[in-house]
Amino acid sequence: MIIKFLGATKNVTGSKFLISSNGKNILVDCGLFQERGLKNRNWDKFPFPVKNIDFILLTHAHLDHSGYLPKIVKDGFSGKILCTEPTSEITKIALIDSGKIQVEDAEKKRKRHEKEGRKGLYPEIPLYTPKDAANVFELFQVVEYNEKIKLDKNIEVIFHNAGHILGSSIIEIILENKKIVFSGDIGRKENPILPPPEIIEDADFLIIESTYGDRVHEKRESAENRFEQIINATVKKGGNIVIPTFAIERAQEILYYLKKLLIEDRIPHLLTFLDSPMAIEVLELFKKYFTYLNGEAEKFIEKKISPFDFPLLHFTKSVEESKMINHIKGSVIIMSGSGMCTGGRIKHHLINNIEREESSIVFVGYQAKGTLGREILEEKQVRILGNFYNVKARIEKIEGFSAHADREELLNFLSNFKKFPENIFLVHGEEEVVGKFSEFLKQNFKISNIFIPSYLDEYKI
Repeated sequence: MIIKFLGATKNVTGSKFLISSNGKNILVDCGLFQERGLKNRNWDKFPFPVKNIDFILLTHAHLDHSGYLPKIVKDGFSGKILCTEPTSEITKIALIDSGKIQVEDAEKKRKRHEKEGRKGLYPEIPLYTPKDAANVFELFQVVEYNEKIKLDKNIEVIFHNAGHILGSSIIEIILENKKIVFSGDIGRKENPILPPPEIIEDADFLIIESTYGDRVHEKRESAENRFEQIINATVKKGGNIVIPTFAIERAQEILYYLKKLLIEDRIPHLLTFLDSPMAIEVLELFKKYFTYLNGEAEKFIEKKISPFDFPLLHFTKSVEESKMINHIKGSVIIMSGSGMCTGGRIKHHLINNIEREESSIVFVGYQAKGTLGREILEEKQVRILGNFYNVKARIEKIEGFSAHADREELLNFLSNFKKFPENIFLVHGEEEVVGKFSEFLKQNFKISNIFIPSYLDEYKI
């Protein structure tokens, strides 16, 4: 049995892990590389014949785990894509949206480079289109949590709730009398709208994310209080609160917190715009799959009250409506994608607010190295849509709202193993973070068989 690491190795995005055993090839996740310096890998020839891949197992719908599906199907993959029902529904929305952005960005780059008389680093054609994305849908095979699925007589898989986003999974694969566990992205115990990650008690091999393996998040109560303070201070100065928002889970969770703060009369009632067609569509799925929700949100659901709606919340579906937001006088809250500012409408809201000292830009999710979001956090001047802007707005990062487990929560996940994995592979984390997490595990668990794979590394297990 061989496992090949095709992404999320010493970096966060592009999750793809290929298992080959007895003539069968299984790809776990099929994500896009989103870091600026790694996007070229999306255009490279796939490092394995895609027609020879039998199954794709999808942990969840975020594009760094699912966003390469249209490209691999376009190139010849025709097997089954297994995932939970919410994951299949959310992924369909995400891929169509991604296809539109691919087309729009390619055209913008073509025009800009033509005007500047130069060529870009990547082809000025879309990686895939919405039509390519739609071709993926017929390949989905929906599974239930904790259902044993036979891929063939020798391979069995089980999906467990990861508590990261709606429908997210930890995946067990049993083959050659060995159990391999892929953590996907692990959620948190205190998520107000989703249940905590399921406990996994045994594995021979564990491939585990380590996005926040070097730090401990602030408590959610502290994050909530800071969110309240930022909003009130910004309104006092007359600025806007701009929140780059991941359309899946984070948008819904931030709406939940805004509703909570409003009910408790801790912030003023402001016009709030969810300026993300994808987030609006996903919100409807949260309402549809309410039985997957848990935590504090259940209290609202029991009273037949939506955990996500409030009177001054507006959904802006069209580009024209989005542009109109910037003509409103007074303070407003703008939630818009993408969450790492790599594309979408958020760039226009940043242009209109990043040089306003009275406005605040509030990051509520992970900002990968090489993304515009990370640059805004670290630089005094950033380039947006071909022009440079000085960072004058108040910049805040609230990690307490993260949907990723922190170091202590990852340790808690590991501590539940009754049969500890023989080998642990650390993925989905920046190189220095993975290195620190590895040392921490060695010191606290006395584990020696910890591996930090590099891109395209193969291990015989």
